[in-house]
Amino acid sequence: EEEAAAGMNALMGEFAKCMKNGFSPDSGEAQALVKQWQDHITENFYTCTKEILAGLGEMYTADERFRTNIDSHGEGTAEFMRSAIAAYCI
Repeated sequence: EEEAAAGMNALMGEFAKCMKNGFSPDSGEAQALVKQWQDHITENFYTCTKEILAGLGEMYTADERFRTNIDSHGEGTAEFMRSAIAAYCI
């Protein structure tokens, strides 16, 4: 469980870097991170379908606890992840 959490933290950091480097949520770089995020959830927790992933993305900004945790990697990271996930799940 600790390893899974560490992996999620590392990926959130990668999303923050991607955003800071000027990539858009629908860029290839951001979309590759969403795929890694989806795979990480599936491998460590439960099968993360695109439908589930889309719901998670919305929750990352709607729920202040998630937003605060994700934005600890950089202001705006939660919104960037939400937008990247939304683009991925179309």
